[in-house]
Amino acid sequence: MSRRAVVIGAGLAGMLAAAVLSTAGADEVVVLDRDDLPGGPEHRKGLPQGRHAHLLMAGGLAAMEDLVPGAGLRKRLLAAGAHEISLSSGMLALTPEGWLRRWRREGPVMLTCSRALLDWEVRAAVLEHCPVEVRRAAVVGLTGSPARVRGVRVAAPGGDTDLEADFVVDASGRGTRVVTWLTGLGLTGIEERTVDSGLVNATRVYRVPEGAERFPLTVVQPDPYGGRAGRSGMVLPIEGGRWMVSLGGTRGGEPPADPEGFLRYTLALPDPIVGRLISGAEPLTDVHLSRSTSNVRRYLEKSARWPDGFVVLGDALGTFNPVYGQGMTVAAFGARVLDRELGRSGLTAPGLARRVLRGAARSVDAAWSMAVSQDVRYPEVRGGRTGVADRVVTAYSRRMMKAATGSYAAASAVWDVTSMRTPPTRMFHPAAVLAALTGSPLPPLAGAPLTPGERKVLRDLDRTGA
Repeated sequence: MSRRAVVIGAGLAGMLAAAVLSTAGADEVVVLDRDDLPGGPEHRKGLPQGRHAHLLMAGGLAAMEDLVPGAGLRKRLLAAGAHEISLSSGMLALTPEGWLRRWRREGPVMLTCSRALLDWEVRAAVLEHCPVEVRRAAVVGLTGSPARVRGVRVAAPGGDTDLEADFVVDASGRGTRVVTWLTGLGLTGIEERTVDSGLVNATRVYRVPEGAERFPLTVVQPDPYGGRAGRSGMVLPIEGGRWMVSLGGTRGGEPPADPEGFLRYTLALPDPIVGRLISGAEPLTDVHLSRSTSNVRRYLEKSARWPDGFVVLGDALGTFNPVYGQGMTVAAFGARVLDRELGRSGLTAPGLARRVLRGAARSVDAAWSMAVSQDVRYPEVRGGRTGVADRVVTAYSRRMMKAATGSYAAASAVWDVTSMRTPPTRMFHPAAVLAALTGSPLPPLAGAPLTPGERKVLRDLDRTGA
């Protein structure tokens, strides 16, 4: 008998889930999305954060390559203009504890490009290598019972229609209506939590100035420890010889939408390097603002009852403040759990959905803890406050970051966790603990660790913007 799987959402999480299902027991995989998907790497309405900076960490890229075998996602993205950045040597980063050094030793890498390009290449790779169909449709509910989901209800001009399925994945993202859909099946009492620092993102794209093509990714991180609004800025190289410049400010320190205010904001950051880089650069877009930045966790895996045949992945399960760069990798990890569990049992096996949900929730929880432990420290945060355990973890994390400004052992632990190649427990390995306790053997840097060539680029840009 033919088995059909339906995936709600054609974003990153949805396409990766579709790739898994197409090779693991489903004869037909249908992806439904309410957007009219673009025919190339273009922004679409269904991704409210799509215009802002995204980082694809090494752990997430490795998971994606495994999930779409033969597609060569890394090669595709690099050929399309994405940049490969070394965390150990390829970026300038001012943390709340000081400037990070750049080491000549190898470290994990990340890919940078526009979110539109990333989604386009992933979707194209899945459609080329997997028997998956994408349809434009708005899902308005689930069909079935509290024991098993049997399909989805789709909005149609003449009245809603039902599409039967043996397995359904909700990967509809931050705007999911999964709690309402479950209520329609008779499943209530889902626990939800929101922690909102009031972060506003503002992004503008610039043409890379001549001579600055190899200038490193540059980031001034927010400081959650000073009792003030967090302010940050990033210059991110993306495809097409462009810089994506993203600013972030929590409640009380939001960046403005007007071009002059945008520039003033960059120059007023704890270090003006972002503003110096763009003062004389040619802007290619207006300033785009986004306020869809809160951390939202739906504890679906804790539900007393859960229907077979239904899984929730990606942002629909948990969303995070995008400044931490975790969302895409967590989505890939969830799809990898789906792949693993399908390999152990059939598509319609009892309990499969619950096992996938619980496995995916573990990656969500790790990212949630990292994001929320920082966000709860900002003034006027809504939905969270620090506890004793948070303060202990924060004290240790700050000690580790301070050591990382001049200790390779501490820095490598931070890179491994940041790149999501290893779980946060990496910070507590004996060598990492020793590095945190002994601190940095080198004095703090007085400024950004620039090479002579990069200093010249910055001086030239200063003259251009003067």
